[in-house]
Amino acid sequence: MTDHSAAIARFDAAIAEALDAEAAFTALQGLARETVGAKLFTYMTVDMQNEVARRAYTSDPENYPTSGTKPINYGPWFDVVHKQRAYFVANTIADIAKVFSDHELIDALGCQSVVNMPVILRGELVGTVNMLDVAGYYTPERVQTIRDVLAVPAKLAAAVARG
Repeated sequence: MTDHSAAIARFDAAIAEALDAEAAFTALQGLARETVGAKLFTYMTVDMQNEVARRAYTSDPENYPTSGTKPINYGPWFDVVHKQRAYFVANTIADIAKVFSDHELIDALGCQSVVNMPVILRGELVGTVNMLDVAGYYTPERVQTIRDVLAVPAKLAAAVARG
């Protein structure tokens, strides 16, 4: 088992000083990059009452800027992440294309695998952490590391971002 204590300590120090969403998710992105890896890292907020999502943080503002709201897209991805509150994992661009209309841009950025981690606070899905990398990157071992190392910090970052 890999020792992630130094990365967790750096996240702890950064989140303790975070005053806004940008700082909170920058800290989480740093932890993700150090422990699991992600070429592209975003955080989407979810407002199920109004059926909209919003990209609240991005590691690539040029290609994936933070944005206004967009309607929730119901389908297989929604069923996994929203209804089952499970991680969505795809390790090929073909599997990504089945659920994401922007798959061509994702591929052009050198990303052909994705993990979408639901973030739940007070029993409510409030957002998703989205990590993308090269084809086949998110192995069962890496997904387990995400579960073990990033799940609780993601909740903390989301709580800080919400104020």
